[in-house]
Amino acid sequence: MTSRTDVSDMDMRRRQRYDVVVVGGGAAGLSGALTLARARRSVLVIDAGEPRNAPASQVHNYLGRESTPPGELLAIGRGEVTRYGGEIVRGRVASAERLPGEGRGFRVVTEDGTAVEARRLLVTTGLVDELPPVPGLAERWGREVLHCPYCHGREVADRPIGVLSVGPLAVHQALMWRQWSDDVTLFRHTGPEPTDEEYEQLAARGVAVVDGEVEGLEVEDDRMTGVRLAGGRVIGREALVVQARFTARSAVLESLGLVPVPQEMGGEVIGMYVPTDPVGATEVPGVWAAGNVTRLTEQVIGAAAAGLMAGAAINGDLIAEDTRNAVEARRRG
Repeated sequence: MTSRTDVSDMDMRRRQRYDVVVVGGGAAGLSGALTLARARRSVLVIDAGEPRNAPASQVHNYLGRESTPPGELLAIGRGEVTRYGGEIVRGRVASAERLPGEGRGFRVVTEDGTAVEARRLLVTTGLVDELPPVPGLAERWGREVLHCPYCHGREVADRPIGVLSVGPLAVHQALMWRQWSDDVTLFRHTGPEPTDEEYEQLAARGVAVVDGEVEGLEVEDDRMTGVRLAGGRVIGREALVVQARFTARSAVLESLGLVPVPQEMGGEVIGMYVPTDPVGATEVPGVWAAGNVTRLTEQVIGAAAAGLMAGAAINGDLIAEDTRNAVEARRRG
């Protein structure tokens, strides 16, 4: 099987059926594909080319790959998958369906109508970050507008940081980010007023609290310089922490009958995800999921680990099926 990567169309005519089709070519998908390709399985990765961390300049907390640009990390992963015979094509999967008949597997259909069959599916489509409706946030997302201190805290350490309150987790965020800077301001915006205990905690840690809604960001020379309140007051900040809502890209899984469920943190719903067991198996036999589509707060290294576990579990499941088929064939003589 000839290896290939970054194919622009959906030319999957040479092989119509694979052991595994992986939907999504991020860290989880490529890790699962690598595991399966090394296990000598025929693997096709269908990737829409929309990685969640594309706006970020670097990947962090990935042992051995610290500070690697996201695009470079994916390019390395694609090369590793194709080195072992895996195939990668560019395309967007519209739906998947179970083929009639026991053990037939699945049909995966892309938006251009191309169809391919697979014995098993691994869905690693990730999630979408839904930002609060404040002008300017989307344009600075992943640069100075941040959400995860473990992903970006070191890069803005000791700088003036703002935290935009849109829910009850804002105080928790402010106290977390205080670890990286002693200049943290909590902007009340649309979030609830802190309790007396929370006010005391913020004061003890030197976190300022500013009332009023935020109406935009100040940007100079393509760098964020401040937060603009309704009424025009500007408070200088070089980074702004926001609580995005995480929504799994679950359309492919939903086409198979899997329903996303809400995930709560601190009594607040932070997003929707598709549940799996510890190795990524869903409630639909033959379908696995890994990465942010099933673990909303997973970082890149965790998504890669989840892809590895799912790939190994899928291979084990295929081995069991291959053995059953071999036993049946032997009994038939």
